[in-house]
Amino acid sequence: MDQRAFLPSPTPAREDRSSQFSFGTVDRLARATLARFTQGVSPYAQASAWFDWAAHLLYSPGRQAELWLEAVASIAKLNHYGLQLLAEQEPEPPFKPGQRDPRFADPAWQIAPHIFWQQLFFAQEAWWRSATRQLRGMSHSDADRVAFMARQTLDAFSPANVPWLSPTIVKRTIEERGANLARGALNLAEDAAYALAMEPKPLDGNLAVGKDVAITPGKVVYRNDLIELIQYSPATDSVRAEPILFVPAWIMKYYILDLRPENSMVRYLVAQGFTVFMISWRNPTADDRNITFDDYRKLGVVAALGAVATIVPDTKVHGCGYCIGGTLLAIAAATMGRDGNHQLASLTLLAAQTDFSEAGDLMLFVDESQVAFLEDMMWDQGVLDTKQMANAFKALRPNELIWSRMTHEYWLGERESTNDLANWSADQTRLPYCMHSQYLRALFLENRLTGGRYAVEGRVVALTDIRVPIFAVGTETDHIAPWRSVYKIHLFTTREITFVLTNGGHNAGIISEPGHSHRHFHMAVRRPGDPYIDADTWLSMAAQKDGSWWPVWADWLTARGSAAQAAPPAMGAPDKGLQPLYPAPGIYVGQR
Repeated sequence: MDQRAFLPSPTPAREDRSSQFSFGTVDRLARATLARFTQGVSPYAQASAWFDWAAHLLYSPGRQAELWLEAVASIAKLNHYGLQLLAEQEPEPPFKPGQRDPRFADPAWQIAPHIFWQQLFFAQEAWWRSATRQLRGMSHSDADRVAFMARQTLDAFSPANVPWLSPTIVKRTIEERGANLARGALNLAEDAAYALAMEPKPLDGNLAVGKDVAITPGKVVYRNDLIELIQYSPATDSVRAEPILFVPAWIMKYYILDLRPENSMVRYLVAQGFTVFMISWRNPTADDRNITFDDYRKLGVVAALGAVATIVPDTKVHGCGYCIGGTLLAIAAATMGRDGNHQLASLTLLAAQTDFSEAGDLMLFVDESQVAFLEDMMWDQGVLDTKQMANAFKALRPNELIWSRMTHEYWLGERESTNDLANWSADQTRLPYCMHSQYLRALFLENRLTGGRYAVEGRVVALTDIRVPIFAVGTETDHIAPWRSVYKIHLFTTREITFVLTNGGHNAGIISEPGHSHRHFHMAVRRPGDPYIDADTWLSMAAQKDGSWWPVWADWLTARGSAAQAAPPAMGAPDKGLQPLYPAPGIYVGQR
């Protein structure tokens, strides 16, 4: 058996930098210093992708000729289109965007000369899409990375971002006689001041945690060095016998699941008669560099389940994990199944991946060079800093999160209005060095969990060890956990799986409360013994329903529990050492 299966990561789990000086340490320090300027992006990983593309294109004369002819044809189309515009005709634009592009939503973009700048940009996009197609012999991952970098470069120079080419900016500047530019300059100066001071920008004071969001009543009933466990107060006279334990992602704060009362998943479940527990993760610092991925399982999931069992004894628990919290919960559930622990009644995975072979755009940042470069930066800092994490997510959607914001705030002089979801997104967390290194290597880079090489406590675990029914949710436009990747849970367990695909993205698709307009979802059940159906076939067969998927999930949880109703449990278990400590949302959630 491959002994590497029993190692959590090639990275040392406990590392003392002071005792490991060597010439290799000098190299790591050099790379860590460079990484601070590149925000953790490996220059070699980028350069090698371009070299792979250029080298294969160099020895592809047929492909070169094809691209040359495409360029000539595009120039001819643009010239013809421009002449028609000069003749004051209304010709059909020769180039269409690859998808709906909100940057050009202003009707003024359909009027000359702006429509010509738009068409010139679309022509360049079309040519580069063709030019960066995978060449024979070229690495598939390098082809994807080159195409991604080409899109990013083009997006930076979109005419929508150039003030004298954008009709929206020009019109606003004329109407306000430049006042918008003055406001934009003040906005830029304010943002630059925070950036130079290396301080996070203050959150919107009108959406304070514990006052406006995360206000479902409850108590912190357990605390250790990594988590606070919140028990929420009952809202009904009797409750369902089985409680729910949420394992949120530690990449962000837990209260994505408890925003305003109108869209709080926690409040909704409490109102349905469930007893709800929530893990709130501590925001680590550089002193926590040696916290491992398995520490999150032991001090997080296992410790929380132990506390829940003390408060609600002799009762099974519905486990629900979100994003990376779902991945961790799946590992914990597989470990429990392997070891004969039957505490779980069901397993719910919200936008959570268990197989990382097709993990979407995030995989563009994951190869040996990139992971090693990122590890060196974290080794020096002790953590992955909040800005570095935020920049990685922004890079996945630069039009929405970078260029559109810059246009509105610096050229139009409009501070984008903050809502609860945006405010939560800005409330960022750090990631410990060892934990994140192990997560990237064991799951993203080596995909050990579904490859039969992921070990917990010295023994390999497999998702086939999960012994409970599964409810899995994917979201249609998820850039973090693409729904087809989430769907792959069907390949690795024979348990009953209810799979829901809801519209929206990684966050908005999950926060899809009843009454939210324009919501729909697909749902189907795979029972034990049913044949496997691929994701696209599933989508063509699964029934579509309008509205929120939350009521369906609440009914599913009810059906997977006992029919018994019980009096609400006491807050904590004072007679067993679990004295309620302080009101929800607790202390850890406020750490920045």
